[in-house]
Amino acid sequence: MNSPETRLIYLIALGSNLNFEGGGPLVILKGALKALEVRGFVIRECSRFYNTPAFPAGAGPDFINAAAVVEFDGTAAQVLAGLHDVEAETGRLREVRWGARTLDLDLIAGGAAVLPDVKTHEYWRDLPLEAQKTTIPPELILPHPRLAERAFVLVPLLDVAPEWCHPVSGQSVREMHDALSAAARAEVVAL
Repeated sequence: MNSPETRLIYLIALGSNLNFEGGGPLVILKGALKALEVRGFVIRECSRFYNTPAFPAGAGPDFINAAAVVEFDGTAAQVLAGLHDVEAETGRLREVRWGARTLDLDLIAGGAAVLPDVKTHEYWRDLPLEAQKTTIPPELILPHPRLAERAFVLVPLLDVAPEWCHPVSGQSVREMHDALSAAARAEVVAL
């Protein structure tokens, strides 16, 4: 086990656009953060909560999104397993790619790690949108391959990790955020 001083830092994106057991998306996201803490995650920072349109357009009701910086004494695969466990506890079903969901916890980055390697990361980053809709990577890809395209991730990340640098592109969260169109950024509205 790592000591608290050597715990690894991970960036997580949170989203919800469905109710579960009487609770709406905001309640679900706050509950997810507590559930992560129970599993040993240390929440270092959490962004504001944002209202965002579903992606892709028409894929369901608007989302509430946030981002968090967490510490965890484990591998990226263990982090992902913990995220999936919390999703399952809130009724998350993986039936439709990019469909409506009670909870979506995405592992965005693990420090400066590139998994499994730069070439594989670039393949998934450059995959055409139509292929992205139906093709799921067989392994964990870090950082998230389309991080730089997603305002609903970058706007909340700007609250908590503006200077984190993408280990492949070398761009900071702030630079990726600023490269988005003004229209894309304007769709992400703080609650």
